[in-house]
Amino acid sequence: MSFWEYLGDCHQQLLTDAYQHASVVFQCMVVATAIGVLIGVVTYRSEWGGSLATTATSTMLTIPSLAMIGLLVPAVGLGVPPTVIALTLYGLLPIVRSAIVGLRGVDPSLVDAARGIGMSRVMRLVRVELPLAWPPVLTAIRASTQMLMGIAAIAAYASGPGLGNEIFRGIASLGSRNALNQVLAGTLGIITLTLLFDAAYVLIGRLTIPRGIRA
Repeated sequence: MSFWEYLGDCHQQLLTDAYQHASVVFQCMVVATAIGVLIGVVTYRSEWGGSLATTATSTMLTIPSLAMIGLLVPAVGLGVPPTVIALTLYGLLPIVRSAIVGLRGVDPSLVDAARGIGMSRVMRLVRVELPLAWPPVLTAIRASTQMLMGIAAIAAYASGPGLGNEIFRGIASLGSRNALNQVLAGTLGIITLTLLFDAAYVLIGRLTIPRGIRA
């Protein structure tokens, strides 16, 4: 069976896997972004706190993804839970680091001016510091998403959702007529989703970052 015939016969399953793959990555990125920015806000004023946050999150990336998921399975079981936990932990480092760097890079004179017109500390953070730190944070979100797209495929090892199941089915049936088609369909699907997400982030950047501070 040719690759195109395989796509025609299995398009419904492939679309379902692609939706699940995109959904779990998107949801984990939302959670990782919220947690990562919060950690950045809490620690960026402290040199020690910022270093501790960066070191702790970078330690997560030293654990191979297959080992991370394997360690989580006994605690939370198979399927979605280990996938969500692993992806969220892996997505934290770039966001935490960029949030800290971005917030520390805000021009102090702008913060002083905001203080001078009566803004509270929370208002200065929300109205001045976070908007100016948003460009590097968005760049980090793009990088994390690209990374998580690949890691999500490994989650199929623990019965996680997504296109990784297609790849693992193909690997498990090497030698059969559709083995290569399955691996190729899963791989190309992940690449396509990554490109679509990246295009969406470019659009978000154009809509949310003022032209004057775009990189």
